[in-house]
Amino acid sequence: MGIVLLLIAVLALIWLLHRNEAEEERSALIKDVLWLEQNLRFHLGSNEEQLQQLALDMANAPDRQKLFRIRAEHMLKNSSDIAQILWLDNNRHVLDALPTTKHPDSDIESFGPPVTAKAFELAHRLGKQQYSEPFFLEDNRAYIELLVPLFNERRIVGMLALLYPLETLLANQVPWWFTEKYKVEIVDDNDRQFATKTHISGNRSQSYEIPFDPPGWGLLLRVTSYNAPDNTLQRLLVAAIILLAAGVFWSLWLVRDLMKKRSLAEDALREEHAFRAAMEDSLTVGMRARDLKGRVIYVNPAFCRMTGFSAAELVNRAPPMPYWAPEQLEETFAMHQTVLAGEAPPDGFEITFMRKNGERFHALIYEAKLIDGSGRHTGWMASVLDITERKHAEELARQQQDKLQFTSRLVTMGEMASTLAHELNQPLAAIASYNTGCQNLLSSGKANPQDILPALEKIGVQAQRAGKIIRRVHDFVRKSEPKRAPCLIGEVIEDCLGFVEAEARKRHVRIDCEIPNLAPIPADRLMLEQVLLNLIRNGMEAMAGNEEADRVLNISTVTIDSEIQIQVSDCGSGISPEIRDKLFTAFFTTKPEGMGIGLSICRSIVEFHRGRLWAEDNIHSPTGSGTIFIFTLPMESE
Repeated sequence: MGIVLLLIAVLALIWLLHRNEAEEERSALIKDVLWLEQNLRFHLGSNEEQLQQLALDMANAPDRQKLFRIRAEHMLKNSSDIAQILWLDNNRHVLDALPTTKHPDSDIESFGPPVTAKAFELAHRLGKQQYSEPFFLEDNRAYIELLVPLFNERRIVGMLALLYPLETLLANQVPWWFTEKYKVEIVDDNDRQFATKTHISGNRSQSYEIPFDPPGWGLLLRVTSYNAPDNTLQRLLVAAIILLAAGVFWSLWLVRDLMKKRSLAEDALREEHAFRAAMEDSLTVGMRARDLKGRVIYVNPAFCRMTGFSAAELVNRAPPMPYWAPEQLEETFAMHQTVLAGEAPPDGFEITFMRKNGERFHALIYEAKLIDGSGRHTGWMASVLDITERKHAEELARQQQDKLQFTSRLVTMGEMASTLAHELNQPLAAIASYNTGCQNLLSSGKANPQDILPALEKIGVQAQRAGKIIRRVHDFVRKSEPKRAPCLIGEVIEDCLGFVEAEARKRHVRIDCEIPNLAPIPADRLMLEQVLLNLIRNGMEAMAGNEEADRVLNISTVTIDSEIQIQVSDCGSGISPEIRDKLFTAFFTTKPEGMGIGLSICRSIVEFHRGRLWAEDNIHSPTGSGTIFIFTLPMESE
């Protein structure tokens, strides 16, 4: 421990020294950068003042050209970093320039690249001096231009321009001692370099940037310091660390026997810890450990509370266990043998156990190998969860779902009551009419059996029609347990069409459907009728605002691989994207008087049959809008 502390102390000292040195170096760097920035600012400001004074004097001078040449020549002599001074008119044509290779009166074209035009326009519009963006000329050097407006009676009549090569500006204004310590660069926001000056090289240590304003335009003055090639202190520290490390290893060599003994003790402790950690992995889950022969070797308090037996009553017990239910003894023993054979289900298995007071409870068990500290398989560790309450809750949820489905069917029948009553009234009225005709014939005494027989046959047909309507309603609304049995999807669709035929006539909706001839599938017929009826009625309601010619509902079936895909398509207004995500949420509805349970129940029914239900836009609709509800049903039996 002392060696470790000493090593940490040395490393901390080295780190503190390095940090202190870096902070001092950065502080000196910042001070030097601020000095250089002030020096450049003062120099540029001095030239700005001289150029502004020249502009003022030229406004009132009788011989402007002579005054321009005298002052410009004086500025060029005193500031060697100025490349050229120009006198421009309002059209950016050069009136005079120093130094120049052409006579001022000769035809000289407009000066500068497009970026100077931007600065010229800005200075002309604002009426004050303006620097241009940096630009490159044919000599591949970066330049900036200072523009000062020339006034005559408060009207701009021209512009004085001063041209700086950035490389020359750094060469003249950055002192030699500065470049012996740092590298000076002028860059922009995109790290493009315009000028640089330095007399050193090596590994960069740190850098500092400051806005180069004036001239601005995103230019930055970057100053970078470099590590000194000779760092005696650092070498001494490295040598000290090497010596200290040698001493540490020598000390470790001396205590190797002690470390071996400690390693053996740690192995024993690790083995014991692995055993205990496997048993005490959870405080609320029952833990049971058995050896390879099935004998209980450990139970935790949670398992004892779950079964009602104490640890003394369970440890060292061999099968059959006192918590095994007698009525399921053979099944439990078979699962016990499966676990010992290493074939327990990886996802766990459910079994019924018995508490000490005789009460049964459902248990979910996960079995895992019990591994000791040496990696040997010594038995089996089981995690036991009491899922009695969960099973009860699942049963209640299933019952509630059944009640909700039954309620949904009653609501559907209630909404269709008037239509069905009208449909049922037709055969009943026909029966009454035929019956009256038969009575009249019999009362007249001239009745011939051959005359009465057709009327009686028609009465029978209408009675069968009325009975079929009543039976269909009765089958639909009766409460029954979900039960899968082979059924024909074509008959399911045909029965649903019989339900909605009258309502479709009332709503002037045409239903296009081809009854498929497919093999029977395992399904609950009543549930499928509920799904189809709900989707058909939703489609008819969605087309209530359409013209009668556009009220077309299509029901189609497609066989894809081992699934039947049923599609119910309407030509209504469609479903908006913000509603689509909530479409199958329970109690969400867009109808003023809707309950919001229809589509939720439909999805639950389809998922109960191991299928899927979703909605798509009807892009092939004649109206250009509409919705397709699609659900699938597996064709093979479970």
